Amino acid sequence: METVLITGANRGIGLALARRLLTDGYRVLATCRTPSAAAELAGLAGTGDLEVLPLDVADAAAVDGFAGVLAGRPLDVLVNNAGVMGGPRQSADDMDYAAWAEAFAVNTMAPLRLAQALKRNLLQAARPRVVTLSSQMGALSRHSPGAIAYRSTKAAVNKAMQTLALDWRAEGIVVCPVHPGWVRTDMGGPNADLDVTDCARGLAALIAGLDLSRSGHFLTWEGEEHPW
Repeated sequence: METVLITGANRGIGLALARRLLTDGYRVLATCRTPSAAAELAGLAGTGDLEVLPLDVADAAAVDGFAGVLAGRPLDVLVNNAGVMGGPRQSADDMDYAAWAEAFAVNTMAPLRLAQALKRNLLQAARPRVVTLSSQMGALSRHSPGAIAYRSTKAAVNKAMQTLALDWRAEGIVVCPVHPGWVRTDMGGPNADLDVTDCARGLAALIAGLDLSRSGHFLTWEGEEHPW
């Protein structure tokens, strides 16, 4: 049985992916900032091997402590799912810089920090994988206005994961940023074109099939190449 760690698993894509992977027979370590308030996540306990753990991914000390809790435990897959939009004010003429900095901490720095903190756990797995949910909104090949904070944090995490894939390739760790689609969640909104259960099904299939031949590629939830 493979073990998968999912951050931000209390709602949206993270919750749907936890549900799907439990159904598929994985052991799921699901994190969120306040497990006591994550009733829907806790309700998945009867569907498979689930462990819910507290973690604020933007808190360096919390990440270090979390790594200590997991010391010695093999980890097959790390899914960096936790993310924030960066606030409502992120246009060319009106930027909330504090919210932008928070978005960088959560969306860009946290995935790398957590991967580094759990590297020993990953190296104990036969086929270690790091999947970071990014967005096509961070693709430099796309020309769209607005959402500067969110777009820039996703562009930055794409580059961080591409570089990490190169640096860790010799150690056999697969690293990929993934565009999950425009999904109907609290963040994606009700007009998004993809149901969260369909997204989770695609991500689960992608996770199951990832190997070193695809490490460092920017992929979609359907396993296709996405332009950088």
